[in-house]
Amino acid sequence: MEKVVGNIKKPDKNRSYMLLNVQLENGYTYENGMVAATETVLRNLQIVDGKIAQILETNVPYPNSINCFDAKGMLLLPAFKDMHIHLDKTYYGGPWRAAHTTKNGIFDMISFEQTLLPELLSTAQERGEKLIELILSYGTTYVRSHCNIDQAVGLKNLENLKNALANYSDKISHEIVAFPQHGLLRSNVEGLIREAMNLGVTHVGGLDPTVVDGDMEKSLNTMVQIAVDYNAGIDIHLHEGGETGLKAIRRLADLTEQGGLHGKVTVSHAFSLASLMPGEDVELANRLASLGISIASSVPIGKSVMPIPLLQQHKVNVLLGNDSITDHWSPFGIGDILQKAHLAAQLYGWNNEYKLSRALSLATGGITPLNKIGTQVWPKEGDEATAVLVPASCSAEAVARLPRRAAVLHKGTLASGELNPVS
Repeated sequence: MEKVVGNIKKPDKNRSYMLLNVQLENGYTYENGMVAATETVLRNLQIVDGKIAQILETNVPYPNSINCFDAKGMLLLPAFKDMHIHLDKTYYGGPWRAAHTTKNGIFDMISFEQTLLPELLSTAQERGEKLIELILSYGTTYVRSHCNIDQAVGLKNLENLKNALANYSDKISHEIVAFPQHGLLRSNVEGLIREAMNLGVTHVGGLDPTVVDGDMEKSLNTMVQIAVDYNAGIDIHLHEGGETGLKAIRRLADLTEQGGLHGKVTVSHAFSLASLMPGEDVELANRLASLGISIASSVPIGKSVMPIPLLQQHKVNVLLGNDSITDHWSPFGIGDILQKAHLAAQLYGWNNEYKLSRALSLATGGITPLNKIGTQVWPKEGDEATAVLVPASCSAEAVARLPRRAAVLHKGTLASGELNPVS
């Protein structure tokens, strides 16, 4: 049915409607062989059953028997994907609390969580839903959420997370990682992880197999075996730096190949990649790319700079995530994945039109309106109507200036923001 809030009609995937006066990118302008600007055109889009059925020039007649909404010349971008977030444990939506102070790093945090997580359970679903609303307001309609599976709360965080996501199923799509934050071996949760897999979790998680679990080989093998048994993906938190972390990545690559997990493995953080020497960086990047192993990064600011440009150059799939958003690990996350692409552009000096426009791919999971040579590849008729409208002239401006997200569509449904109905 047509959704109505007050007297304002809202687009819904179950009804056809027209989205008028949409600005779409359609090519680059060149000067002296270099991209100087991005060209755009105005188009009208017909949305049917959550997909873009027609893309029409504005002077072409369209059905006047269906609802129409005016985009007022705003730019249409692919909706965003947050591929590393913790929706199950956040202070967001509750009283302000800064990060927890530790003397013994991650082990103090593990001890703290064993007390904190049970205290947060009664409001975990409510706070998770408020966090979903926040990231929706910034244009994210796809998440991969890690969810604590530990002896302190068992599967209760997972239950709350699944309920929260179910309440927003028409607005956001998701994956869930069964994450042993207190150590897969250290906290003896293999059985709980397997129970989580039976409840429909999509990925097996892991954590620092040497530093936390104390046995890299057993930890990685246990994680991989669960993934193989349940035909699931893998997403491991790997904070370990230097040779310890590199050894784990290389061994995981071997196990990925042996287990037939090509394209199903992600290494989150992977800080050790910042310590690679020239030559070995290319070798490992090529190895990761050949196995379809992705790297998920929050674009950290610190002494070491992650080699994201080199990884991309060698066709490693680089994903972005907000990670912590106002929780006991960090108070700084704001929930905007486009802001992470913006941060990457600053960090790596992507300040011209072309590089800024390509940086958008980090926020969208690889989708850009134009391909590398400036041919329009999105949107096409038949694509899902999952997109963001922003008051910007092009992708490059959106990445650089972070405009407000005026309206967010997920499979045709208005997930956040407003659209102006045409009388």
